[in-house]
Formats: sequence, C-alpha cells, structure tokens
Amino acid sequence: MSGLDHVRLRLDRIRAAAAAIDPVFLDTPAMPCPSPGRALGSSITLKVETLNPVRSFKGRGTETVAAEAAARGASRMVCASAGNLGQALAYSGARRGIDVTVVAATTANPLKLAQITALGADLRLHGQDIEDARLLARELSEAEGAYHVEDSLDLATCEGAATIGPELVRDDPDLDVVLVALAGGALAGGVGYAVHALAPGAEVIGIQPTGAPAMALSWQRRTVVETDRIDTIADGVAGRCPIPEVLDDLLVMDDVLLVGEDAIKAGMRAVYEHAGLVTEPSAALGIAAVMEHPARFTGRRVTTVLCGSNVLPTDFARWVLEP
Repeated sequence: MSGLDHVRLRLDRIRAAAAAIDPVFLDTPAMPCPSPGRALGSSITLKVETLNPVRSFKGRGTETVAAEAAARGASRMVCASAGNLGQALAYSGARRGIDVTVVAATTANPLKLAQITALGADLRLHGQDIEDARLLARELSEAEGAYHVEDSLDLATCEGAATIGPELVRDDPDLDVVLVALAGGALAGGVGYAVHALAPGAEVIGIQPTGAPAMALSWQRRTVVETDRIDTIADGVAGRCPIPEVLDDLLVMDDVLLVGEDAIKAGMRAVYEHAGLVTEPSAALGIAAVMEHPARFTGRRVTTVLCGSNVLPTDFARWVLEP
C-alpha cells in the first residue's frame, strides 16, 4: 500500500461509499466474452456498467457526491457534463430532493441532453466543448451559492467510481489486466487505486483516443499538458485541460495507451457482435486497445469496463452496423 500513499483516495472511504450508492448501480455483471478473446489470444471479461437508469458508471460517483451534498444541506448542485455525468447527477439529486443544473456544450450528444432534462435537471448550453461548459458551471455555482460538482476533482466522484475496483477483484481474483477509459480521471484513478490496493499484481491501463490525448500526454510527462482541439467520436472522454490534482491520482496506473477512431468503431462492433451489447465509443476503448495491441495481452486475463451506452441510434448504425 505504501506506493499508493501519494493519492487522495483511501480504501476505507471507497468501501464506505458503497453504502451511499443506490444498489441499482452496484454489483454489475462481469460477463466473459470468449469469442473475441480467442481471436485475440486473451481471456476477456466485460464489466457491464450500463444496465442502470442512466446507462453509465457515473451514477456511482454522483450518488456518493449527492449524499455528501445533502449532508451539508445543499439545495442545488451544478455541474458541467458531456452528458453522462449530467444524467447521473440529475438522478441522484432527484432521489434526495436536490435541484440540479447541468451545463453542457452546444455540440453535446442530443440523446444525452434529452435524458438530462427528462430526469428533471435544468439544462444550460454553452460553448463548443466541455472546457467551455466547465467555466460557466463554476461561475453559476459561485453566483447562486450552489454545490459545485467538479467531476474527478470532487473526491466523492472518484470514491464512487472506485467501488468498481473491489467488484472486479472479487469476481476474478486472478485477473492480470484492467483496461479503463481515461477521461477526467475519476474512473481510471479510482479503479486503479482500488485494484492495486486489493490485487497488487494486476496491471491497470488507461485508454484514450488519439484525437483527445490531453490526459494521456499529461500522464506520460508527469505534468499537465493541455491541447487545442478535440477530434474523436468518443465524446465521453474528450477533454482538453486536465486537472492537476487528478493527475497525481492517476500515477497509480501502470500505463496509458492511445487508440485510433477505426479501432474504437471496431471495438464497438466486437462488443455488439459477440456480447449483444450496445456501447458508446468511450466504452469500447478497452476492446479497441486489445485489438490494436494484441501481442501486449496475449495469454492474459483482461477485464475492461464498459462505462456507458448512451449513443444515438443513427450514430451507432453509422459506426457499427453499416459495412
């Protein structure tokens, strides 16, 4: 455990977080996916985080943070979101009687935006990407005196996401590698910490698209690297400005890999064909990494987290179903 002391997370708090989370987000299936595993020479398990009311892992973190906000007497929460966090915070706020405002970019996925409003949140559209939305969310929180939820910076979001880690080790004590989508850092840092604390021999690898590599570059250089643009279909992991405090948490990861857009689509297709599951691009990053780097994973027990399935049917058809 000594190598984990530099991060903000602690195993006792991760275990305690599960008590605050609606059980619909916990104990998600760990589904063996033998067909692509045989073809790629590895054993692949899919941790399916999409079978819940918001169809992503984000509910684990928002349940934890909303419980904390309620304990502090908050009447409103504000966040910036590419879509999945906003849905989850709307769900968690409604469950506790806390109003929620979500700020999203004007370019955000319309399906995710529709679900945010359907869950009762006040939706504000601002700017061209998530970084613009973050600026307005901070301003609104300060102006309205609302509880500001900054995904990944807010430690409760990391602790909630980290509850996936103990489930992975419980379901496969002999796992070799965990592949996690790398975005703001809550999922990768949280799962990385919990897996290393409970199964020190396992390797944890974060995956990002080549079209949105800011966090991967920051991890590699051990300092924040901001990028000028985002060019990927994986909107759930598309950021330009990593948070310094979160980067420190991510040093628990063993490696970071970048994957291309064609590999992401091929990963979505493989999950659909072999497991019958619809995923959004961010959720297919792990499978994409195995497909792009098969020799890296040959003969190993690989688990990847399917982190979300909020994808427009037209986009899914274009990326996955059409020849």
